[in-house]
Amino acid sequence: MSLIPYQPHDIAEPLELVEAIRARRGGKLLKLDRMLLHSAPLAAGWNAHLRAIRTELQVPARLRELAICVVAVLNRAEYEFTQHAPLYIEAGGTSAQRDALHRVGTGAFEPSMFSPPEQAVIALAIEMTRDVEVGAETARGARQALGSDRELVEMVGVIATYNMVSRFLVALGVKGE
Repeated sequence: MSLIPYQPHDIAEPLELVEAIRARRGGKLLKLDRMLLHSAPLAAGWNAHLRAIRTELQVPARLRELAICVVAVLNRAEYEFTQHAPLYIEAGGTSAQRDALHRVGTGAFEPSMFSPPEQAVIALAIEMTRDVEVGAETARGARQALGSDRELVEMVGVIATYNMVSRFLVALGVKGE
């Protein structure tokens, strides 16, 4: 159960903001949106930021969604994993890889199921999520895997953003749709 009740499905105000969120979501509001709409300024900033993260970056969607799934598992944010695992598959991940991600951060995780660039992104997501600080070796591996400073900055931004998202979801008890 969520910490506080969700705003109703048919919330209409503030009109411009609700319409913008619905447009980004294909016409509907998710439980995350309905929780955010308790604060219009927070919801507006969140919507703009996440739109940019999801649609305007150069970092490949497969690597972005992989990192998001790793963060979700490490932070026990099942809602986030459920939302992004299908996007990871759409971007080229396999069902076996998706399933393996449930073991990330444990001794049972099999990194060999992932390519070297994917392994570098997984390592970056693990270090950022668990330790915040990123070691030099992990940073070099991620930079090499991503191919440019821009993509490394973007990937760090994706991981940082989805740590924020997962912590919001878990703290407020936002559960599946």
